[in-house]
Amino acid sequence: MKEIFFCPEESNFYSNCLENFVLRDCQTPEFIVEFGSGDGSPVINSLLRNKFEGLIQGYELNTAAWKTANSTIDEYNLTNKYIIHNSSLFDFDKPQANYLVANPPYLPAPDNDIYMPLLFGGIDGATITNELLSLGYENVLVLVSSFSNPISTIKKAEDNGYNVNNFVVLPLKFGCYSSEPKVKEHIEKLRKNEMAFYSGDYYFLAGVLFKNNQKSEIDLSNELAQVMTSL
Repeated sequence: MKEIFFCPEESNFYSNCLENFVLRDCQTPEFIVEFGSGDGSPVINSLLRNKFEGLIQGYELNTAAWKTANSTIDEYNLTNKYIIHNSSLFDFDKPQANYLVANPPYLPAPDNDIYMPLLFGGIDGATITNELLSLGYENVLVLVSSFSNPISTIKKAEDNGYNVNNFVVLPLKFGCYSSEPKVKEHIEKLRKNEMAFYSGDYYFLAGVLFKNNQKSEIDLSNELAQVMTSL
């Protein structure tokens, strides 16, 4: 389905990050907000494998993906745990939640005239990710790409009082979206300006848990920066 984002490896990685960094740490009913739910499969798969008793509210602009997600949510009787709105999180007053989670659009390009416009992450790829870190949620889990100006994201997080509490990194091969000539050529330009990092056909995708806690003794920001720029 060309109109719906499809990358099983990336979706499975996001699902595993949700489980390990969010769902398994929820001791009491939690409220989670998700930006860009897609077809819902990462969250649905995570919910089926975990005893999560809270509510996840997702926001997805792609109507085709939203319809697919809701159909699957109904099929697995998860309507009391996962609700997806066919709209953007940025269009609402900030919904209250303990966590904000997202695999945000991170493709860099000169503009959004690309194969799948909703994957456009701004000129450097980090625009939407950095906006999510400006919403003020206590805990933010996002996927961060090494070719999408990752240092700017780490700095934005620090400026907003976040520490890197935990992260895991997956080497990924450039796929159909990131290999589109317009996108790939732009990524090459970013690389020359030390805003994109990759090696051959591979880049790093990191699942990062940011915690807004100035008193925390855990801050892996430097380690994350070193890993993301090591390619």
